Amino acid sequence: MGVGTSSTEKVEAATDSAPDRPGTGQLRRRLGRADLRAVAEARRALRELLGRWGKPGRSDVAELLTSELVTNALIHTDHDAVLTATVTPRGLRVEVRDFVARRPLLQVPDADCDTHGRGLLLVQSLADAWGVRSHGVGKSVWFELNADVA
Repeated sequence: MGVGTSSTEKVEAATDSAPDRPGTGQLRRRLGRADLRAVAEARRALRELLGRWGKPGRSDVAELLTSELVTNALIHTDHDAVLTATVTPRGLRVEVRDFVARRPLLQVPDADCDTHGRGLLLVQSLADAWGVRSHGVGKSVWFELNADVA
């Protein structure tokens, strides 16, 4: 998929709506290389998945942090990426996998700088847990939010 093509390709978007497992589901999207329109689409898809998940404001934090991870993957690599979000009654895990081994660096931006360099700092500040996991080809940057935290 090249620049200027569809912002996301549906890989899988399934919500487990079994009555004995309310508040569960998974979203999986392939994000096109360098296509920043995928950021808004990822936020919209996550919002649909989350519905009434968590305490008030938790889904807004999830959308913000997802935007940061997706944007980083699309700006700092020259490859597609894959977004996976998994909701359970206990919490949310969002993972963005890209196909570049270079690990992201947590930077403390200069106050006189523009808006670049603040994404991972936001993730570190707002997520209940986050990290980077290496794969055979590339890495995943992930965060978790607990559903019951205000």
